[in-house]
Amino acid sequence: MDAELRSALPRRVCGEPFHPRSLRTIREIIAADPDACRARLTERACEALGWRDVRGRLKRMGGAKALLEFHRRGWIELPPPRSRGHGAVRRTPPLEYTPPADGITGPLRALGPIEIRPVATSAESRLWNGLIGHYHYQGYTPLCGAQIRYLVHSARGLLGAMSFSAAACALRARDRFIGWSVAARSRQRMLIVNHSRFLILPWVRVPHLASHLLARAARCVPEDFAQRYGYHPVLLESFVETPRFAGTCYRAANWICAGHTRGRGRGDRRSAREVREHPAPLPIKAIWLYPLRRDWRERLCAGGAA
Repeated sequence: MDAELRSALPRRVCGEPFHPRSLRTIREIIAADPDACRARLTERACEALGWRDVRGRLKRMGGAKALLEFHRRGWIELPPPRSRGHGAVRRTPPLEYTPPADGITGPLRALGPIEIRPVATSAESRLWNGLIGHYHYQGYTPLCGAQIRYLVHSARGLLGAMSFSAAACALRARDRFIGWSVAARSRQRMLIVNHSRFLILPWVRVPHLASHLLARAARCVPEDFAQRYGYHPVLLESFVETPRFAGTCYRAANWICAGHTRGRGRGDRRSAREVREHPAPLPIKAIWLYPLRRDWRERLCAGGAA
């Protein structure tokens, strides 16, 4: 394996250290059964490399994403997909969904009871994907890692959608605010959850609804993650693109602005020199954090000296 490939490999995949021999293991798995489908190869790679969650379950989703990225980079050769996959995900709401003709307006109390329901059925999944794909400015892309998607309902109709998924791997301003070491971050990053999508449908015009939903979500996310993944997150993070948005609803819901990103995405592998020469290929975003318990910093910093 040449030095250029070694330097390009990620340091961690699915929360586990990744070495050149890990890539060799994946290549050997593919070579041993060239007729296997991608799902079976992902399962075998997860088993061989110990890609498991806290409950011991294989990280099939994260593993599949990692293998697909390696395939796109030319590091491995996966067999052709046997299903339509994510590329065929619906970008518009299903035909059976009809927006209200008159919109939803008025004070917050006029909405009646508001429910933030986890997506639980294939129909709800199609609806969530379609709403985000059609109405959210970032569109639909598959979420990363552990995740929960929600639909927001009221007596007057559907209000919006949101999601929480895996936190950013490394983020200078956030990590300085937390004060943790690299070792602690590698062990405890799963305890941070990213508020990855937040959509209030365009015909819903209700003052203070956004901050109300943020406060409600902060109360239900920890238990929902515990039920699905076996652990309670201790901190929420979110990224607000500037100057497109001011982050007013996060401030109103008592989130903390911890700084700004440097315009680097999750898969950015550029060198320090390349970053200096081209510092912001992506929009700069404000980093907002919300502690879910009083000892959040102690929990995150456990496992390594700051």
